[in-house]
Amino acid sequence: MGKNDGTKLAERGKDLFETPTDLRPDGVAEISRALREMLADVFALYMKTKNFHWHVTGPHFRDYHLLLDEQAGQIFAMTDDIAERARKIGATTLHSISDIASHQRLNDNNGEFVRPKDMLKELCDDNQQLTRYLRSAHEVCERHNDVATTSLIETWIDETERRTWFLAQTLSNP
Repeated sequence: MGKNDGTKLAERGKDLFETPTDLRPDGVAEISRALREMLADVFALYMKTKNFHWHVTGPHFRDYHLLLDEQAGQIFAMTDDIAERARKIGATTLHSISDIASHQRLNDNNGEFVRPKDMLKELCDDNQQLTRYLRSAHEVCERHNDVATTSLIETWIDETERRTWFLAQTLSNP
């Protein structure tokens, strides 16, 4: 392989990633940044939800265990749609766990033991925060007339509000 072959391959790879879009380049950049942060937050919330699902204990174990598993599945289902939306507009997306960590805004919970009610409260708060992030991303997409992404985000907002509702109602029962 010649000295310039690596550069040529990198340039060719860049060409292969280019995707035609009618969105302006500044719009693609701003929307992809919002999608990257959203994807990182969704992965962080998925991991926290699975962590709590795996470690929940107590008299409501079965109910909480099943609730958290259902919610984790719904959260994970968002990841591919978010990443593929970024690719459809010609952007790249997250590449690794460290990439996720560098873009996530939701906090991790590495506690060895978390009380079940505290788990649910934390997930409820995180889902509320994710809703705020989704609304902010929606505004970005609206500003750039990205109707397809705004439509997806509206569905994700509804799903996230539903998770928040279920968690809040579960917490309100003694």
